[in-house]
Amino acid sequence: MEKEQFGSRLGFILVSAGCAIGLGNVWKFPYICGENGGAAFIVIYLACLAMLGLPMLICEYAVGRGSGKSVMKAYDVLQPEGTIWGKVKYFCFAGNYLLMMFYTMVAGWMLHYVYLMITGKFVNADTAQVKDIFENMLNEPGVMMFWTMVIILLCFGICALGLKNGVENITKVMMILLVVLMVVLVFRSVTLPGAEEGLKYYLVPDFKKLSEHGIFNVIFAAMTHAFFTLSIGMGSMEIFGSYLSKERKLTGEALSVTILDTFIALMAGIIIIPSCFAYDVQPDAGPSLLYITLPSVFNHMPNGRLWGTCFFIFMSFAAMSTVIAVFENIVKMTHDATELERKKCVLVNLIGVAVLSIPAVLGYNILSGIQPLGAGSTIMDLEDFIVSYNILPLGSILFVLFCVRKNGWGWDNFVAEVNTGKGMSLSHKLRWYMNYIVPTLGILIYLGGYYDMFKKSSPAVFIMWMTIAVLLVAGILAIAFYKGKKIE
Repeated sequence: MEKEQFGSRLGFILVSAGCAIGLGNVWKFPYICGENGGAAFIVIYLACLAMLGLPMLICEYAVGRGSGKSVMKAYDVLQPEGTIWGKVKYFCFAGNYLLMMFYTMVAGWMLHYVYLMITGKFVNADTAQVKDIFENMLNEPGVMMFWTMVIILLCFGICALGLKNGVENITKVMMILLVVLMVVLVFRSVTLPGAEEGLKYYLVPDFKKLSEHGIFNVIFAAMTHAFFTLSIGMGSMEIFGSYLSKERKLTGEALSVTILDTFIALMAGIIIIPSCFAYDVQPDAGPSLLYITLPSVFNHMPNGRLWGTCFFIFMSFAAMSTVIAVFENIVKMTHDATELERKKCVLVNLIGVAVLSIPAVLGYNILSGIQPLGAGSTIMDLEDFIVSYNILPLGSILFVLFCVRKNGWGWDNFVAEVNTGKGMSLSHKLRWYMNYIVPTLGILIYLGGYYDMFKKSSPAVFIMWMTIAVLLVAGILAIAFYKGKKIE
């Protein structure tokens, strides 16, 4: 596979934003925004994004462009002799695979719902019947596996066409259509009778909610979402940095991607929240919002079948753009590890992802008795926990530490790479902040995530999981502080 680059800056921004824009933004961000004070929360969230998400994204892009390799080789290329940063590649490769082992299934649900909307399966269905449709889908492994395989074949097929002809050109079209659909759906939502209350709930500052929830809790919620929203930590963004030319400085490029990701998250809320309020439906967080609440809302709308179809096409594009981006990273990592040509890398990984996605599908039916995180949990929950609560945050912290520490790539090398080209520079005055504050915040959010997840467990289970979290932090710090041969 010869050295590849994006054909245009727009292509890079749209593909990167497509990777960042995930289903979590749609089924979580509007809900936590409204619950935590609306516009007041948004202001805090944007500040947290600038403080934490943006610096981490810059680091990941810099490692990619500085090495010209996927994360499978990037640390090896840039690390000082005798250090062990290169061990991180296995951590990242596992993260990409684990994510696709369940995310392809969830993306398949989106396509299935497009089909259900087009064929009128939800017409005149009440909320209980909509819930039955969703539960029946989960109980049918053949249906779920079919749509999962459609996603896998389609998205790997796009990667087989190459970076420019496949990933860049097709994702650009998908993202442009996504934005067009989003604008149409926003207009439909805000013009519904009663939508004003939803807009007020979502966008008008409510400082009473800030005090009710506690300002620290709201800040922590904002910082946690800012930490996860950009899909950083396992090399999915790093790979796009490796495809970048040296024409522009990386701070401005990372800022553009962050702004587009945030804009689409905010617009998704304007689509969802006013629609729910217009029909007196309480917006939930999580899959139930997309698969039960919103189909019920569309059933009440004039031409609801049309609007529902448009919405799930919009969501399918959002899901598929992420799958294509992560598949591209997997393909490039495989190439860097084996030197196989692109199409062979695609074929090997297509088989691998297809086989390894089976447990998540069966976890809702045949293997539903396996509840690895406690009663009611599924195999998908375990896979999501490993990725979202472990690999993404720990990987992000490692990227930052690698860029700033003397026994890593080093601050001077990092800033030289970031500030190559034209555009916005990264100030040398941020060295202390990125050396100490960003990793510390990352570790606190990581440990806070474990605390939130297991605080209601029995004391023994809680202590066990918190001990695991502390040991994992100690492990990444051991990698970061291991000097190997003496650094002169």
